[in-house]
Amino acid sequence: MQVKESLRGLSPYQPGKSIEEVKRQYGLPEIIKLASNENPYGSSPAAKAAIAAELDRLAVYPDGCARTLREKVAKHLGVKETQLLFGNGSDEVVQILCRAFLEPGANTVMAAPTFPQYRHNAIIERAEVREVPLVDGRHDLEAMLAVIDENTRIVWICNPNNPTGTYVNDTELRAFLDRVPRHVLVVVDEAYYEYATAPDYPQTVPLLNEYEQLVVMRTFSKAYGLAALRVGYGVASETLIRAVEPAREPFNTSTIAQAAAAAALDDQAFIRACVERNRAELERYYRFCEENGLKYYPSQTNFLFIDFGLDGDEVFRYLLERGVIVRSGQALGLPTGVRVTVGTKEQNDRVLELVSQLLREKQLA
Repeated sequence: MQVKESLRGLSPYQPGKSIEEVKRQYGLPEIIKLASNENPYGSSPAAKAAIAAELDRLAVYPDGCARTLREKVAKHLGVKETQLLFGNGSDEVVQILCRAFLEPGANTVMAAPTFPQYRHNAIIERAEVREVPLVDGRHDLEAMLAVIDENTRIVWICNPNNPTGTYVNDTELRAFLDRVPRHVLVVVDEAYYEYATAPDYPQTVPLLNEYEQLVVMRTFSKAYGLAALRVGYGVASETLIRAVEPAREPFNTSTIAQAAAAAALDDQAFIRACVERNRAELERYYRFCEENGLKYYPSQTNFLFIDFGLDGDEVFRYLLERGVIVRSGQALGLPTGVRVTVGTKEQNDRVLELVSQLLREKQLA
């Protein structure tokens, strides 16, 4: 038996180490996990109550249309319900779009490094992947435009970008959309939308009225703190959503996930509090890096990429052995640093204490 050729040599996604795995490996009683950009403050109490209310209905299939959640998201965004595509996390929305648009002979354009699932799913569909290196951690939109041709089907813009946390501003995005050929789908992945506070960060949903080939993706996994439940969505024109819906699996979001996401959406006070705390702690990291001569990318997310000028795996292991899980830049295409999720004040205190210790031992401070 043989799997399809496009899967040969393709590695599955490698998630960061789990808390239990690190506890067992190093015999540590307490672990701080800051590797996956999860919300350190958890999720809204309203979401937890909504989950409890659904526990007697586990034998019943979920609403395949996600009607209640669809209504709430549409109202929240100011779009029609028929402009929404829900997925088992935004990862599945990526998969659906690749399934719908990519095939042998087609190509797709993206930054490098960026969210790896764009590339992964494109390879499975046997499309050509055209990666354009970041410049100072940011999308090089001019270079991306230059590699688009008549066979380009999708251009991906991760905004803010993972793993750098940088962003494409409103002026840049509009100028890019004005020049992209009409046959090319432009997907703006806004997984960290709620964390972005820059005044010129683009508001993309209104742009859907101007650019018919635009898709905006968002998720409930990050600021909403529902990563375990897997709910993401795409927003686009009614025509585009109708065309790609056949590529979506039935019942792809669970009853519990739909209920929790709908309740979480109603609790915007929780989101605002999380964003404020995140920004304050992010500023602490900035000050620490500047005081210690460490390079970093200013971030519009709940994570920070810090360049130590060392092997990222070395920094990763140093912190791991002392009970802090971060993400090595070696796995992200930025080999001399690490990506750190911005945790609570207490968690960040521990990280900064350990990094200070590392810098002293390496005589970098």
